[in-house]
Amino acid sequence: MLLEVKNLNAGYGFLQILREVSLTVDRGEYVALVGPNGAGKSTTLRTIAGLLRPMSGEIRFKGEPIEGLAGNKVARQGIAYVSEAMNLFVNMTVQENLSMGAYTLRDKGLRKDRLEFVYALFPRLVERQNQLAGTMSGGERKMLAIGRGLMSDPELLLVDEPSFGLAPQLTESVFESLNALKKRGMTIMLVEQNVTKALAVTDRGYVLENGRIELEGRSRELACNDHVRKVFLGV
Repeated sequence: MLLEVKNLNAGYGFLQILREVSLTVDRGEYVALVGPNGAGKSTTLRTIAGLLRPMSGEIRFKGEPIEGLAGNKVARQGIAYVSEAMNLFVNMTVQENLSMGAYTLRDKGLRKDRLEFVYALFPRLVERQNQLAGTMSGGERKMLAIGRGLMSDPELLLVDEPSFGLAPQLTESVFESLNALKKRGMTIMLVEQNVTKALAVTDRGYVLENGRIELEGRSRELACNDHVRKVFLGV
């Protein structure tokens, strides 16, 4: 088991968002976390990534407890978080943003290898390597955000709402990139508002409603579930 979350409670100040959330991600899996707006999907990723301290519960990565660790320490453990907001350095170039993503790597050879890997995955970034991130299109910035996350050579990639704000064609391109990563053995946990798309590309899924896990199972089975089809797919 690569990631295990058990009875996780978290929120902001006195506002509790997550209630007894439990989930697992095996090495090499592509797992979706879906649900309506405000269900706690992003809060779950932020808590795993160390950006939000849990109220209670356990988070284990490679068998070791990481709940309560600061974000930079979680990153050093091998978890990369790509937020919905992307949080790029808009006044820095593509190349500089990618270099910032490799701050946890001391091996210069590995940093070079990761850069070549990212450029091979996203050829568009090669063309834009000297361009300021703030002047790029939404799709290009999303690719850069994912690429920067990959620069740390993570064992688990947490991706929050990759389709947010993108046109359908660009959304498809980003999902194709994530699928390519999956084929290369990357473990991915995906939060996505587009339930149909998320369940079509992932191996397993969890349905989060009102801060609780209400359903879990193989993604194909969840896509056929009457409750999921009625509430999220409008069928």
